[in-house]
Amino acid sequence: MPAAASLQLPRTTATTSALPCHKQSQTTVNTWRVPFIWDTSSSVPDYVYCYHSRTMGPNQCCSAIVKTINAPVSTVWSVVRRFDNPQAYKHFVKSCHLINGDGDVGTLREVHVVSGLPAESSTERLEILDDERHVLSFSMIGGDHRLNNYRSVTTLHSSPGGNGSNGTVVIESYVVDIPAGNTKEDTCVFVDTIVRCNLESLARIAENMAKNAQQQSSSSSSSSS
Repeated sequence: MPAAASLQLPRTTATTSALPCHKQSQTTVNTWRVPFIWDTSSSVPDYVYCYHSRTMGPNQCCSAIVKTINAPVSTVWSVVRRFDNPQAYKHFVKSCHLINGDGDVGTLREVHVVSGLPAESSTERLEILDDERHVLSFSMIGGDHRLNNYRSVTTLHSSPGGNGSNGTVVIESYVVDIPAGNTKEDTCVFVDTIVRCNLESLARIAENMAKNAQQQSSSSSSSSS
């Protein structure tokens, strides 16, 4: 792949929130933390703050995308936790197969992406899979792409839904090297766009799953009565 390949993607109209990381006072100069300003009406678990604090190098950037989904955490997590099947909701992924491991922490996968991106493949390692706290993290350790030292963390926690049921707040943050020839802003726009599209797709899938489950439950109740 040519070294001068651009990171730019077409503009998107998605409304999912993007929160740039910001430096905290009374911390080391390379410690950054996502500003949790979107959800002041409900509490954010302490561990969520921990997972989305970042230590960055001098040529790195980080950001976070937040998406509220009108579906239970268990439903959303059933999709997110499948390290072997990211293409279920990540539409930029063309194919994926495990090359070492069976889905536990340390498992390696090889991902091939669709044409049109400045990448062809990525070798990724599962760093965290916490079914109790609903946390998944992976890092890119090889492949044909420009996102060197990329590491992503995705957390899920409950939030009151608009229809009286529990919804899910999904936060995906990342840290990555800034490629040569690109600015911090270029890099964040590119990665934010991909993550935002992924979470919009995740929302559609999980909300449809929750709707279908509710309809099946209503049908079963009607039949039994």
